[in-house]
Amino acid sequence: MSNREQVLQAVNAMPESMLGYVLAYIQGLITNVATNQEDIPNAETIAAMQEVNEMIRTGSGERWQGSTADLFEAILAEDD
Repeated sequence: MSNREQVLQAVNAMPESMLGYVLAYIQGLITNVATNQEDIPNAETIAAMQEVNEMIRTGSGERWQGSTADLFEAILAEDD
């Protein structure tokens, strides 16, 4: 049995109340394929990744070892 046949068989076995979720998921997949934008980082994200790679390469930058709450508290305190 092909993948397509297995998918159709699974969909046919589902209650009508679940089909909206399946349809939304499939439409999302089709949109990603059609626009070819699945997991493609934008320029800002690419620049951030390059910055991190450079920090790793040179051993520069700061490393935070506290909690996320403490990190945000420290960041907000810098504005004062």
